[in-house]
Formats: sequence, C-alpha cells, structure tokens
Amino acid sequence: MITITHYLVLSAILFTLGVVGVLIRRNAIIIFMCIELMLNAVNLSFVAFAHYLNSMHGQLFVFFTMTVAAAEAAVGLAIIVAVFRNKETVNIDDMNIMKW
Repeated sequence: MITITHYLVLSAILFTLGVVGVLIRRNAIIIFMCIELMLNAVNLSFVAFAHYLNSMHGQLFVFFTMTVAAAEAAVGLAIIVAVFRNKETVNIDDMNIMKW
C-alpha cells in the first residue's frame, strides 16, 4: 500500500535532483528545467497532503503554482532567446550582458 511517506520521499528526491541540477549545470535551459522539476516536486507534496487531509486546498495551491510556473517559463525562455540572439550562447558563465 502506498502511503503519504512514499509520495514525500519521491518529492524530496525530485526536489534534490532539481537543486543539484541548478547548482551544477551551466546551461540556462537546463537550469530552467531543473527549476520546473523543483516546482513539480512541491506540487506532488501539495497533492499528497491534500489527499491525506481530504482537503481541496492542496489542489488550489497546485493550480496557482502551475500558473506561475507557466508564466515563469514563458518569460524566462523569452529572455534566454533574446540573450542568445546577442551572445549566441546559453552558457550562464558567458551571459555577462549587464557588464560594460
């Protein structure tokens, strides 16, 4: 039988993978994917707790989190495309467009 502990352990593993990806990788697109992975790990926790507590509040939080994540992805990818057109790279170390 699957309990809430299983969901929370899976969520913690996914969140940890996302954090490691953000800290280690230097590609901006992969960093955004890792951020999305962390948001989905949190969404899994919200849904697990909502199911465990027989409440709809978790699903509401997931809905709003998914909305914010979609907006973040659209704006973030637009910024990456704009920087790529100027610098021709998506490497974070080479994106020093604010420097003189």
